[in-house]
Amino acid sequence: MPHPEDAPLSVSELNRRARQALEQDVGEVWVEGELSGVSRPGSGHIYFTLKDDRAQLRCALFRTRARFVAAPMRDGDRVKVRGQVSLFEPRGDYQLIVEAVQAAGVGELLAAFERLKTRLDTEGVFANARPLPYPPRHLLVLTSPTGAAIRDVLAVLAARWPLSQVTLIPVPVQGREAAPALISALGLLNRQPALDPTRDAILITRGGGSLEDLWAFNDEHLARAIFHSRLPVMSAVGHEVDVTLADFAADVRAPTPSAAAEQLVPDRRERYHRIEGLAERLRRGQHAQLETEAQRLDHLRARLRHPGEVLAARRKQLAQLEGRLQQAMRTRLVSERRSAHHLRQRLSLRSPERLLEQAGQRLMRARGRLHQAMPRALARHRERLGGLARELQAVSPLAVLGRGYAILEDTQGRVVRRAADTAPGQRLTARLGEGRLDLTVTRADACDTRTDDGKPSE
Repeated sequence: MPHPEDAPLSVSELNRRARQALEQDVGEVWVEGELSGVSRPGSGHIYFTLKDDRAQLRCALFRTRARFVAAPMRDGDRVKVRGQVSLFEPRGDYQLIVEAVQAAGVGELLAAFERLKTRLDTEGVFANARPLPYPPRHLLVLTSPTGAAIRDVLAVLAARWPLSQVTLIPVPVQGREAAPALISALGLLNRQPALDPTRDAILITRGGGSLEDLWAFNDEHLARAIFHSRLPVMSAVGHEVDVTLADFAADVRAPTPSAAAEQLVPDRRERYHRIEGLAERLRRGQHAQLETEAQRLDHLRARLRHPGEVLAARRKQLAQLEGRLQQAMRTRLVSERRSAHHLRQRLSLRSPERLLEQAGQRLMRARGRLHQAMPRALARHRERLGGLARELQAVSPLAVLGRGYAILEDTQGRVVRRAADTAPGQRLTARLGEGRLDLTVTRADACDTRTDDGKPSE
C-alpha cells in the first residue's frame, strides 16, 4: 500500500501508466468473438464490440487498416481479429486497436489458398493474358442454370449486344462436385472445336458467397485446366471483393457476372450513336468534298482557254521574239563592225612592213655612227697602247739586260742576288739581253761591293 504521505496521481497520469502497462505486458494478440454494435462514422474508422457469452471488448479499426478488410462486417458475424491491447486515456476505456479482421474458421483455408497461389504463380499457371474476341461470336457460359449469375449475364448481353450467340453449359458451382464438373466441361469444349468453329470464348461465372461457397474455384486442377484451355477464358466469380485461383489463371477477370457481360460485348446503343456520328461525319465530309471539287472544277474551267486563243497568243509571242532577235542581230553586227574597224586601225599602226622599215632606218643610222666612231676609237686605243708600251719598256728588266747586265738563276728558277747564296760546283743559268748561258760556280767570294749611294752593286 502507498504511504499516506506519497503524492497522489492525477487521473490522466494513472490512465497513461495503465495504457503503457497494457501495451507492454499484453501486446499484440488474436481474439475471437461475435461482432456487435458495428459503427462506421464519416471519418472512415470502424468501431465495434467483440463479445462472447461472458464478456465483451471495445474495438477500434482505423481507416488506414479498414480499407484492407475484404468481407463486410455485420452484427452477429463471428470473426477473429488481431490487434494491440490499449486504453483510451481521455475516457479510461479499455480497448483493442485492431490491425486485421478474418472470418472465424477460415484462417486455415486462407493459409492453404495463399500457399497454393504462390506455388501456381511460380509454375507460371497465372501467366495467361490472351485477349478475348470483342465481341465474341459464340460465348460458352459455364455456370449453374438456376443461379442469378446466368440471369444477369443474359440480361446484360440481350440489352447491350443481342447478336452474340450464347450457349449455357450447366455445371454445379458449389460443393465437392463443382470443380470436377468444371474441369470436365473445359476439356470437352477444347476437344471438340470442329463442332462449331465460331466458338471463340468461355465465361466461368457464379454469384457471391462465403469463402467456403467459392472454394471450388480455388481447386488446383481447375486452375491448370483454365491455363491449358485452347479457347480464351474469362472468370467472374463472386462479388468484387472475392478473388479465386480461377480468376488468376484466366485470361481476363471480371469483378461480377454483370461486369463480365459488359466487358465481353459493346453497348449497341453506343455503337448505334457512334455509327450515326460516323454517318453524319461521312455526310459532312462528302458535302465538303463535293464543294471543294466543285470549286476546283470552276477554277480549272476558268483557266481553260480555246486552242485558237492559245495559238494566237503564241503567234504574238513568237513575233515579239522574232523582232527582238532581229534587233539583237543588227545591234551585234554594228558592234562587231566597229570592233573590226578599231582592230584594223590598230593593226595598221603596228604593221610588220612599217616596223621593218623603221628598224632598217634605225639600223642605217646606227651603221653610219659606227663607221664614224670606229676610226676615232682605234686611234685612241693605239695612242694609249703606245704610251703603255713605252712605260713598260722603261721599267722592264729586259731593257736593263740590253745594256749588258745579266740575271743569275739556280736550277729551281730562283734569282741569285748574293755570292754567299752559291756554292762551288753549283749550276746556274745566266739570262742575258739576248739568250741564256749555263754556268758552273768554281769559287764564291762573299765580298760586299756597294755603289756610291750605299746600295750593293748588281
